Amino acid sequence: MSLTKPVQSGQHLIRGRVLSFTREPQDISDTTSYQYYEDGAVLMEGGLIKAVGDYSVVASETSPDTGITDHRPHLILPGFIDTHIHFPQGQVVASYAAELLDWLNDYTFIEEQKYADEQFGEHIAERFIDELLRHGTTTVAAYGSVHPQSVDAFFRASEKRNMRNIAGKVMMDRNAPSALCDTAQSGYDDTKALIARWHGKGRLDYAISPRFAITSTPAQLEASQALVREYPDCYVQTHLSENHAEIEFTCSLYPQAPDYTGIYEHYGLLGRKTLLGHAIHLSEREVTVLAETGSVAVFCPTSNLFLGSGLFDRDGLRAAGVRIGVATDIGGGTSWSMLRTLDEGYKVLQLRGQRLNPLSSFYMMTLGNARALSMEDKIGTVEAGTEADLVVLNSRATAAMRLRMDAGSNLAQELFLLQTLGDDRAIVETYIAGKACKPA
Repeated sequence: MSLTKPVQSGQHLIRGRVLSFTREPQDISDTTSYQYYEDGAVLMEGGLIKAVGDYSVVASETSPDTGITDHRPHLILPGFIDTHIHFPQGQVVASYAAELLDWLNDYTFIEEQKYADEQFGEHIAERFIDELLRHGTTTVAAYGSVHPQSVDAFFRASEKRNMRNIAGKVMMDRNAPSALCDTAQSGYDDTKALIARWHGKGRLDYAISPRFAITSTPAQLEASQALVREYPDCYVQTHLSENHAEIEFTCSLYPQAPDYTGIYEHYGLLGRKTLLGHAIHLSEREVTVLAETGSVAVFCPTSNLFLGSGLFDRDGLRAAGVRIGVATDIGGGTSWSMLRTLDEGYKVLQLRGQRLNPLSSFYMMTLGNARALSMEDKIGTVEAGTEADLVVLNSRATAAMRLRMDAGSNLAQELFLLQTLGDDRAIVETYIAGKACKPA
């Protein structure tokens, strides 16, 4: 149990075993890829990390009235980052369906119509953010519904918690219920207004979000392209090559395109701030385009398994120089937990004949995802000067975990245990900008 000395000054020190990656691990023996303090401390002030290191050193820099929380023997890491999640789908998780297009039509599109009601969106936004914090997630890239008020609700809830989040209204003007369709012009106008309201406000950023090529006409993708040109510092998020039936339908709608990726390429939607959910079934040409544009392929393992979409080729994409993120994809994904997500990611890659070691897993959900978002100067590490978004993990949180830990483990084995058996019960605390925020 954590012991706390009340905060009487602007400083707060937390003590425990501190782990933070400095680069991508080459293999499970790569101990130079991270910094680890067995008896460590993180000193926070004004929402930032002021100092990190051995407790004896950091504690000597504090004033007598500095608040202290002793989390020993738990691990302190950067907060988890989720690069692809759907805010309106929190109540669609665990809905039985055949595959992607059936799942969208039978559940998702029905659920998302509820977000025309702003009060409903406000209610769900609070619970959605609580669930993220309960699972140790401190930053997400989220889709709203087609309704601008859904994004307003999400951003208000994020602002209330002072979270660093990204979100955008989906733009979709065909192949969806009429209640969920905008037009090329209204999608452009609504997005422009949302950018003006929220992008760069506090710790919030906007993502221009054409849902995917199936639900956007060429006119709407042209409008998206115009927005990207007007607001080059905004993110772009969409879906790519998740499912064979989806790919076939998409290519029939854009017969002049060389492939699915070629559609987004033609409309200027690819780049270093573009997040492409799934990216499973890609040709050699498509992989080359993603690498050349610096676009991010987002690995969504629980969703890909649940909907039977396919197996992500992490090693192949990495070898080609494609940037990679990892995500829960709630609600096609089946868990809010990045621990559970990487557990399933390990299994996906096992089926691919590829190995995901636990150092790489924890790198991916922290610094790796921060790099995918081009935010490694702000989040994803425990370094002085960066934002104090942290998670505290207990590797003995359940009876099964304690039984395994009693057999002994080194750091890598402990991380693998957390990844394999951990969930929200393993999250001792979640800190947002230095403030303890895990819901009861």
